[in-house]
Amino acid sequence: MKHVFFILISTFVLCSCNFEQPTTNQWEGKNGDLGNGYFLNPILAGDYPDPSIVRDGEDYYMTHSAFDYLPGLVVFHSKDLVNWQPISFALKEYLGSIWAPDIVKYKDKFYIYFTVSRRGNFVVYADSPHGPWSDPFDLGVGHIDPCHAVGEDGTQWLFLSNGLRAQLTEDGLSVIPETLKKVYDGWQYPEEWVTEGFCLEGPKVRKIGDYYYYLNAQGGTAGPATSHMVVVARSKSIDGPWENAPNNPLIRTYSRTERWWSKGHGSLIDTPDGKWWIVYHAYENQFMNMGRQTLLEPVEFTKDGWIEAPLGTAIEQPIRKPIDSEKIADRRDKLDEYRIGLDWKYYKNYDPTRVSARDKVLTMKAQGKTPAESAPLMFVAGAHSYEFSTKINITDDVNAGLVIYYNADFYVGISFDTTNTYRWRKAAHKGRKAHEGENTLWLKLRNDCNVITGYISYNGVDWINQGWANEISGYEHNTLYDFQSILPGIFAYGEGEATFSDFEFKLLD
Repeated sequence: MKHVFFILISTFVLCSCNFEQPTTNQWEGKNGDLGNGYFLNPILAGDYPDPSIVRDGEDYYMTHSAFDYLPGLVVFHSKDLVNWQPISFALKEYLGSIWAPDIVKYKDKFYIYFTVSRRGNFVVYADSPHGPWSDPFDLGVGHIDPCHAVGEDGTQWLFLSNGLRAQLTEDGLSVIPETLKKVYDGWQYPEEWVTEGFCLEGPKVRKIGDYYYYLNAQGGTAGPATSHMVVVARSKSIDGPWENAPNNPLIRTYSRTERWWSKGHGSLIDTPDGKWWIVYHAYENQFMNMGRQTLLEPVEFTKDGWIEAPLGTAIEQPIRKPIDSEKIADRRDKLDEYRIGLDWKYYKNYDPTRVSARDKVLTMKAQGKTPAESAPLMFVAGAHSYEFSTKINITDDVNAGLVIYYNADFYVGISFDTTNTYRWRKAAHKGRKAHEGENTLWLKLRNDCNVITGYISYNGVDWINQGWANEISGYEHNTLYDFQSILPGIFAYGEGEATFSDFEFKLLD
């Protein structure tokens, strides 16, 4: 009956693109801390999938899947679980697509366990979440989505997808191969549920009171709106047997009319006053191309020791913050500082020698023969509608510009060389126009609920619409795979260099 009730009270309210909005809050730009003791999901808007979280005293640290972006495994810090700021990154070398990390503190060190697609599982460590982080260690085990846990006798274990588990060595940097075995079969959801597949993955193990609680993701991370979920099992021993919760699943999308789709991959976290919360990811209805966003909601323990999430679809409305604190500045206000690895990142190819930033001016050495070959430098916008602009100066053999990028085959953008501006669509330029700016132009891209338009200016004040528009709602994982999202960014290709200054990011009403 609980699930039916949640569906009946569900309301679908989104941004001003097509849908009715609530009278007290506009979704656009109003997520996170509302400044009145409440927050509105998501706590991290945009592409922040597979959240993993740890508390150290009164400090919280969280990281996410990096996939093909570098620097990767950005570590965020918070005092209240709602306001987050990036403080470090753990990966500088492209190993492959990085999936489902697990950040933990064990004794006096911090560890991040993670999967490299088609290569296995790795770990990095540091004395502090602020870094510096070690080089990656190959754990010597396959499968995906590693989770570190400690048994009753102090032994360390690595839980993996498909209900597998293996013992770690004492230093936590490799697996004892002969200990790998299946310990859990998952929870069998009703056969009429519409999912992407069984997909037992994303394990998270926490000792709370007398029990080890074993959370898993099931149903597939994308596909239909109702696919993903978080299921719970428990045992008084880390060795099992694992008993499935009678109220499974803990978290799930029950209807495509909900705002948040494919809710899953949850991590439990407590506050110093003993309350419990869960962070997880979800796609936003109509905005799957923003990627999986990080959500937060409270959970409670029943009298018989199971976990329940009482809010249901009320997570689409403001929720009282876990910890009272002041709202902090929007980290997007620092985009013009070009903090590479914290706000800005590359697609696959990270070369720190290519760029230098000083006094809000970025100098970039050009590379390749297309925007894709240039390895665009990008950031997470975390909004339905926005625009960004910058002044660009180029040397004679450079083509530089702005892009909204999914992968090397699908992006839109605007650029210029010394004689023409160029419109980019998919993976090719789709037209050019002469300009009179010679080596210097201001460029702007506007994303208005997935409709992209381009502008140029000769003075940064008077903007000239370039007369084209692209709709990119289909630039998302269900269509194009890769688990990517659309990210705005800058690029320069050719021979020479470009400078970017007067950068501005603005949310649209």
